[in-house]
Amino acid sequence: MLTSLSIRNFALIDHLEVDFSSGFSVITGETGTGKSVFLGAISMMLGQRSDAKSVREGADRCIIEGHFDLSSFDMRSFFDENELEYDECDCIVRRELSSSGRSRAFINDTPVSVSLLKELGAKLIDVHSQHQNLLLGDKHFQLGVLDTLSAGDALLSLYRECYSEWCSINKELAALQETLEYSRRDEEWLRFQLEELDGAALVDGEQEALEQEIKELTYAEDIKSALYTASNIIDGDDGGSLLQSLRDAANALSRVAAHYPQAGELSERLESNYIELKDCCGELRNRMEQVTFSPERLEKVESRLALIYSLTKKHRCDSVAELLCIANDFRQRLDCIVGGDDALMELERKAKMLKEKLVKSAAAITDQRKVAAEALQKEITEILVTLGMPLIRFVVDFKDSADFTPCGKDVVTFLFSANSSSALQPLSEVASGGEMARVMLALKSLIAGRGNQPTLIFDEIDTGISGVLAERMGRMMQKMGCEQRQVISITHLPQVAALGSSHYKVYKEERESGTYTNIISLSGEERIREIAQMMSGEILSDAALNNARMLLSKK
Repeated sequence: MLTSLSIRNFALIDHLEVDFSSGFSVITGETGTGKSVFLGAISMMLGQRSDAKSVREGADRCIIEGHFDLSSFDMRSFFDENELEYDECDCIVRRELSSSGRSRAFINDTPVSVSLLKELGAKLIDVHSQHQNLLLGDKHFQLGVLDTLSAGDALLSLYRECYSEWCSINKELAALQETLEYSRRDEEWLRFQLEELDGAALVDGEQEALEQEIKELTYAEDIKSALYTASNIIDGDDGGSLLQSLRDAANALSRVAAHYPQAGELSERLESNYIELKDCCGELRNRMEQVTFSPERLEKVESRLALIYSLTKKHRCDSVAELLCIANDFRQRLDCIVGGDDALMELERKAKMLKEKLVKSAAAITDQRKVAAEALQKEITEILVTLGMPLIRFVVDFKDSADFTPCGKDVVTFLFSANSSSALQPLSEVASGGEMARVMLALKSLIAGRGNQPTLIFDEIDTGISGVLAERMGRMMQKMGCEQRQVISITHLPQVAALGSSHYKVYKEERESGTYTNIISLSGEERIREIAQMMSGEILSDAALNNARMLLSKK
């Protein structure tokens, strides 16, 4: 349950800290004092969407932090799965939002994603605002109610595993069928193309080698002449060769090395250059002998390149490597045609087997839901009768969906009639706002007894209700606020406010720096005056005060 809440710089809230107790608590306050702001801060703390406009003007960031006692609820698995520190007596949830819009989330002081914070938030607090009554027309919500009441998580989990595998197999099957259909349609063309590419006996890298060779063959005479000229300059027959000059220079220095040591070093370097240059001259002459002009070889290379260029143009690529990849793709597609039928049969067998499992699993879930539906119809009718709807009729209608869904094969509709003369129709289409609120509260009371959520917050769920019905709704929320569960109701009704074991008031205060929203805990005479004001307005009469005392004495 929520044990304490701290809010800093959120909208009209400067800084407030409030402690909460277990059981049934109420929050009151005049319209416009900031109850929605208070609820908005809680929602943001739980991971709901944030807006930089929520940061109080003049502040650089807002911080909302809540402390929770989870000792009566088994939530360790969530923390272990997400590698978070677990303290069942003091779980700390914090959300920070900067004025620039940057948001940060923390669980037990460990930074987490907002999505993970939202996942935990959904387990900690169920915030029911008036717009949530629209969920009564949502098929998924209606199924969720039945599954919660039937405690059908185990069956549904097994079904969903099977459903996920079945969807995956069907997707794979459809892809294979499409591939086979496409491949068979082009099988003859594929074989022709592959034979042509295989017949070319392509070798990776040969295009570049052939392009270089054709250059050498085309310019063979120029290359041979350049090699001859270079070798002749280095070591020609005219006696003025570079080699001879280097040797003479080295010998000259060597003769004075005894008298001038540096000359010896220079002589050795010249000798080294002589050896290198002589080796280079030898390689020039070898290469000169290797370069020959061959019209036959040139024609053969040109023909081979023409074939490669033709294939790359045909298959819209740039290299032999790409042609080899294309050939491999053709080969795989042909192999797929050959072995595709066996693979197709195997997938069809698996799909059939999984479908049979799904049929049985979905039927078991339907049976379980129908048992829960019968109990729901009876229990919710009894509750709604006590809430001022004596002729209420509530029926859970089942239809079979055309195909399997992630939730089974059931299409569920809550049918409703507030009186005996009206036909049963979908609840969301015929129920008034007050009727929807009472139905939702009845559902929440039934779900709360079977769920595992520490805290329920009702935001003016009693709107449109008054008198004895208001007290009955308050009693229902009071009953829901058992020792293991915390119920907080934001209300305008004194009958409800008087039933809370704890009472908080939201109010606005004017300071020199502006208007601020705050919250305080009420007790004793303060609480009596607050409830009296809810009944009579600003002017407190003795009758109103006595009525407030009487209401509080009944709790």
